[in-house]
Amino acid sequence: MSSSNVTLEIAGRRFTTACAPGEERHIEGLGRSISEKLAQLDSLRGQSTERVLLYASLLLADELHEAQKAAAPPIDDGEQAETLEKMADRLEAIAQRLESGRASA
Repeated sequence: MSSSNVTLEIAGRRFTTACAPGEERHIEGLGRSISEKLAQLDSLRGQSTERVLLYASLLLADELHEAQKAAAPPIDDGEQAETLEKMADRLEAIAQRLESGRASA
């Protein structure tokens, strides 16, 4: 399988990375996200590139963690089946009421 290369500029350094064909724009966007995060870390100027990238990574991971917490918790298969069964029962009851209403009309 062939791959493409993307060159990203992060923290004043250029990094070339391989990616699947068609993923170039996505990888470039991720690189921009990292660069934007680094721009918010002015207090780290003068630190090593590795340390700055570590802090940016931690901040991005924290944002991802918070976004995942804010999302609805996943429903396990047992709960999902029970919920679907209750919904089916309610729909069936509504259908029966509608049918009985038609019969008496």
